[in-house]
Amino acid sequence: MLIGTFAATLAAAVAFLPRMLLFFGGGDREDRSPLGPIGAIALMIIAPLVALLVRMAISRAAEYRADADGAKFAGNPLSLASALGKLDGFSKRIPMEGNEVTAHMFIVNPFAGSSLLRLFSTHPPIENRIQRLREMAFGPR
Repeated sequence: MLIGTFAATLAAAVAFLPRMLLFFGGGDREDRSPLGPIGAIALMIIAPLVALLVRMAISRAAEYRADADGAKFAGNPLSLASALGKLDGFSKRIPMEGNEVTAHMFIVNPFAGSSLLRLFSTHPPIENRIQRLREMAFGPR
């Protein structure tokens, strides 16, 4: 929870920074932002995307950590891998309804998409999660 809060705060700060540059960049030529208004506007578009990617990466890392902790707690990583496989199968047969704001609360990714859209996913691919759990049980292959 602490890491997620920190990531959200960092993302908000990164997204707010270009606006501050644009707002406080006025005045005399010596006081202007080195980026200029075009650069500040470009940062206003790019910075939130970068912040979002960082937040999603942290969320995916937390999913892997939760899987590892759950496997250790249960004592058998293969059981958790099997359960994830079953959940994945059910989620493909019965589409889940949800909002992207609540996607991080799902066990499996409710909004699976193409490889490009996976960059913005809060969940790592289920196949990767199962593979890591199998490596916990058998070691790397």
